[in-house]
Amino acid sequence: MTSGTSGAIGRHVEERGPVDPARLQDEILSAYRPIVLRGQAAHWPAVTAARQSDEAVAAYIARFDSGRPAEVLVGPPEIGGHYFYNEALTGCNFQKRSGALAALLARLLQLRGTPSPDALYAGAAAAGEHLPGWTDANPLGFDLPTAKARIWIGNASHVATHFDEASNIAVVIAGRRRFTLFPPEQFANLYVGPFHLTIAGPPVSMVDLRAPDLVRYPRFAEAQAHAQVAELEPGDALYIPPIWWHNVQAAGPFNVMMNYWWEEPDATSPLATLIQAIKAMRDLAPAHRGAWKAWFDQYVFDDAAPHAADHLPAHARGVAGRAR
Repeated sequence: MTSGTSGAIGRHVEERGPVDPARLQDEILSAYRPIVLRGQAAHWPAVTAARQSDEAVAAYIARFDSGRPAEVLVGPPEIGGHYFYNEALTGCNFQKRSGALAALLARLLQLRGTPSPDALYAGAAAAGEHLPGWTDANPLGFDLPTAKARIWIGNASHVATHFDEASNIAVVIAGRRRFTLFPPEQFANLYVGPFHLTIAGPPVSMVDLRAPDLVRYPRFAEAQAHAQVAELEPGDALYIPPIWWHNVQAAGPFNVMMNYWWEEPDATSPLATLIQAIKAMRDLAPAHRGAWKAWFDQYVFDDAAPHAADHLPAHARGVAGRAR
């Protein structure tokens, strides 16, 4: 698998150079669109080690390893690093195991040059638990108070198109990654998979981006027209706003990425709310469902929704009052 095998043809994601905290807020986070931060982490010792060799960056990461077991996805060679569902859509095409990150790094080095290696992938291992001291040694250049650094280590991989409810900054340390992104309004053209059976949390698109079946998924052609592509090398970062769909492909036998998810303090899950709303309201009689739609418009979706309870004294508005 290479980083150029994606079936989507899109324009390139907008780029900036490294940004400081003021520019991050004014130019990046307020834009609600993906932006590449080229060279944002070029100064990291981890990136310097990765530019030397796979062995150098593996040794650097292993220095921080606490030994705490991390979840590792293990797939047979025939999946080609595409972590997805099984053919019957009753489970996944990989297994979940656990092990220390240092052991995974050593195994990945051993597998280089193997024609058809097992697919190995440790995802979202919290640096504070598994790599204590990492964030102090490899600072991002701005503070994200509620974010936790999480490391992703594996060989060639293809992560299905998905979204995150939180804001996200992804930083490539070793190898190269290709991100293909779709704006939130394209979700109906991405053919969303099951809510109850997911690959790793949020639902994913059922379309294989490398070889999209436009007979089975014809509306995906429209999503392709809106795709944006970002090619990241070591030291590059990508800001992904919440609910932006993204497909991630890593080429080569050894890849490392760090990411940072963060949400508003005390945030609750809109996806969980959606699932509950489906259960509670979707199959009501049309008139009954329409009555509740008026409530949701009044208190959630209308531009004036934050003022829906302004007729009440401020102390009596409760959850219907303005949050901020």
